[in-house]
Amino acid sequence: MGIRYCTVSTQDELEQILALQQANLWANVSPEEKEKDGFVTVEHNFEILHQMNEVCPHIIAKDGDTVAAYALCMHPMFADKIDILKPMFAEIDTVVPKEEKYIAMGQICVGKSYRNQGIFRGLYNAMKAHVQPEFESIITEVDAKNTRSLQAHYAVGFKELKTYFSDERDWVLISLK
Repeated sequence: MGIRYCTVSTQDELEQILALQQANLWANVSPEEKEKDGFVTVEHNFEILHQMNEVCPHIIAKDGDTVAAYALCMHPMFADKIDILKPMFAEIDTVVPKEEKYIAMGQICVGKSYRNQGIFRGLYNAMKAHVQPEFESIITEVDAKNTRSLQAHYAVGFKELKTYFSDERDWVLISLK
């Protein structure tokens, strides 16, 4: 059947995103896994994930009924909803012109058994197709220690906007046009 890309349309898909997030959360993966496969930093709850999806549906890669990977769409109206992301939005305001409409990619994650199959690139292609022309760019940040994620983002065309320090970490703010 293969992987298909679509937007989230059910509660079950949101719950599968949360399960995939837990399996790849910074606190839940070994140092070796962090270096080899990367990790996710932010832990969402169902309510905020659902609210974000209502404004701009999240992009998922599905294998049958299984959510294999996801890219969370986070409209700037949610800038003050997740504490660890507040500094990212403040930094965006310092480098992105006020008139530029952007969507934040709130988090991207590919399940372990689906890695190295082009799904990361597929998620961003689907996201770009879904949010343009309403949004000119997709902006996100990556923990500077997450070299796997940074390399993957640069490979699909992201460009660095700036690096900054927040929450005891160095962050790389990046943009895809």
